[in-house]
Amino acid sequence: MASTPRLTKPTIAVLEALIASSAQSPAWGLSICRDADLGPGTVYPILDRLSERGWVKSWDETSPHPGRPARRYYELTGAGRMQATEALEARQTRRSRLGLGLGLAGGVS
Repeated sequence: MASTPRLTKPTIAVLEALIASSAQSPAWGLSICRDADLGPGTVYPILDRLSERGWVKSWDETSPHPGRPARRYYELTGAGRMQATEALEARQTRRSRLGLGLGLAGGVS
């Protein structure tokens, strides 16, 4: 498995949006943009980098979708979810030791 990506604020926001999604309610590109409060020009390159590292898998919507294009869904892989959670927790621990507070979204649950 490749190295941990640089945990910039946008990357953290995308990871948190992916962690909050589930198999029953998967995240799609524009929902991640909305949840992370970021534009597609920021979100899609992050998703590409996470996919290259094996953290994220994606697939196209196959059910009917009248009146709109098919969605592309994104989900953390098992290893990706574990590594993302560990990386965010380690970051939070470092920030707490430095007295920098909780950061984005109050940490990882």
